[in-house]
Amino acid sequence: MKNWNKHILIIPLLLLLLCVNTLDARTRTTRKNLRSTQVPVVVLEPGDDFLPDSLAQIDPNAVSLKGYSKRASDSKESFFITNNTEHRMSAVRLLLRYTTMSGEMLTQRTVTVPVNLRPGETKLVAVKSFDIQRLFYYYAGPVPRKQATPFKVAFRLTGYDIPVGN
Repeated sequence: MKNWNKHILIIPLLLLLLCVNTLDARTRTTRKNLRSTQVPVVVLEPGDDFLPDSLAQIDPNAVSLKGYSKRASDSKESFFITNNTEHRMSAVRLLLRYTTMSGEMLTQRTVTVPVNLRPGETKLVAVKSFDIQRLFYYYAGPVPRKQATPFKVAFRLTGYDIPVGN
């Protein structure tokens, strides 16, 4: 019986040592050298050949975009959108223009972003990427390991919804 008591005391000690050793051997999952891309997205001005004249009535400063992100492997584009008006917004319509680094237009499209933004509020949103073949990456983001083409993006506010009631 005395030998059995010694083993009962040794087992918890072994378990404790095993736990201490596994805490030290953990896998590090955080990435080093990350940086924020708080580059403001350029606003397209009226008078541009590719902008409809009806946009002249919409205040281009009602919303602002920052922190645009799209890696070559991403199927979505994300950015921070800020409501610069005195009204709550429930949806924002944007004209997005994608260009090469030399300024040649790749494509232009209109997206509707469903978002609930109070005055002065900023939120991170994501939209489906224009780049379905995943051959492009945003120039201010990380350079991919695979071969891909950098691009720039500019936007123009084409409209927004103000909810009525609660």
